[in-house]
Amino acid sequence: MELRVLRYFLAVAREQSITRAAEILHITQPTLSKQLMNLEDELGKRLLIRGKRKVTLTEEGMFLQKRAQEIIELSDKTQAAFHTEKGTIAGDVYIGCGETESMRLLIKAMKQLHHAHPDIHFHLYSGNDREVAERLEQGLVDFGVFVGNTDLSKYDYQKLPKTDRWGLLLHRDHPLAAKQSVTPADMAGLTLFCSRQMLEQNELSGWLGYSFHSLNITDTYNLIRNAAIMVEEGLGCTVTLEHLVNTEGTCLVFLPLEPMVKAEITIAWKKYQIFSKAAKAFLDCLREEIARAS
Repeated sequence: MELRVLRYFLAVAREQSITRAAEILHITQPTLSKQLMNLEDELGKRLLIRGKRKVTLTEEGMFLQKRAQEIIELSDKTQAAFHTEKGTIAGDVYIGCGETESMRLLIKAMKQLHHAHPDIHFHLYSGNDREVAERLEQGLVDFGVFVGNTDLSKYDYQKLPKTDRWGLLLHRDHPLAAKQSVTPADMAGLTLFCSRQMLEQNELSGWLGYSFHSLNITDTYNLIRNAAIMVEEGLGCTVTLEHLVNTEGTCLVFLPLEPMVKAEITIAWKKYQIFSKAAKAFLDCLREEIARAS
């Protein structure tokens, strides 16, 4: 597979039209169609369903779309690293991160580097721990920020000095809202939704004294913003980390868990990683910020 043809395929998948994609790519429609058919022949799979009004992806096409995006990203990232002028500190730093207030420490390091080396550019990818780990393994990010219980045995890593506190986000009209904290007994019978990561890692079973899966969990989510809207609309409550949602002046209340449950925050990178100058400068700057905050 040629990178050029993968770019063609992605353009068609994005535009859902061979004609529009050909215009964007500045090639003729017959040429593009021929390239796509050759790609299907090479893979031995049908990738596109060519309808009268639009082109849609087959199941195999959707799989290739995801892989092609990763291949193109890695190729562009590699080329950019080689184009940095000798002796200068410039280039791109890619960071995969979960949702945590501790990202402020990384952002302070980013700010410092922007002042010292304005040609360094940062690219943040937000996702849960599994998604961040996948991108780290594939070389699509230089660093991954993990929240809570994560197997870090195959990484080099540095723990951040601050921890996040778990709690319950609920509507101000909820009967529990008048309390100062939430106990395991309070959780029984609540209508809850939680992040898919929490459901997978089952982090609160020790605190509850019984399986997290025994709770009435009706829905899951990936990132907290939509979950906050669900709470606002009265769908239920969600277990989340403190400071991810600004409750001031809203109908939302955050109550910490009691006894307190904290999540450690870790930044990790692949073992034996050969960093670009920009990534190495970021890690050095971050370690200085960590030392100041400790």
